[in-house]
Amino acid sequence: MSVERFSQGLYGTAISTEIREVSWIIPAVQSIHIIAIAAVVGAAIVMDLRLAGVLATDESPRGVVKRHLPWMWSGLALLLVSGLVLGIGEPNRVLTNSVFWIKMALVLTGFTLTLLFRYPILHPEYRIEHARAAKLVKPLAWASLAIWIAIIFCGRWIAYNQ
Repeated sequence: MSVERFSQGLYGTAISTEIREVSWIIPAVQSIHIIAIAAVVGAAIVMDLRLAGVLATDESPRGVVKRHLPWMWSGLALLLVSGLVLGIGEPNRVLTNSVFWIKMALVLTGFTLTLLFRYPILHPEYRIEHARAAKLVKPLAWASLAIWIAIIFCGRWIAYNQ
């Protein structure tokens, strides 16, 4: 089954129709989606800038990551739910849009980088300066930050690319 056929079938479902026809649902869910993006990117900015040695250098990387990572996970969960509602309500707008798929690839990359890059820092015995990949910490922090910013741009670009 092609993506186009799937999105057309989804568009015709009762739930998709309800999401589109109730005037407040899409604007409300888009607002929640934007707030969740702010939580995720805000947490990423603080953690990445700390790991890059630019912000909160008086605090340990572990303390910064421990404080902000729950915000990132909560925001990502909210993004998933709100994005799913938006995708069900307007499947043709997102599922057939190449920018949407670029955004999803970036989200998966950002998520994976967060798992591989931040979780080791939470271990009490972990010391960045003694890590095997210590030289990669700053470049990975900047790459992570760039990925989350690119996700924001892709999210906005979806509306203008059909």
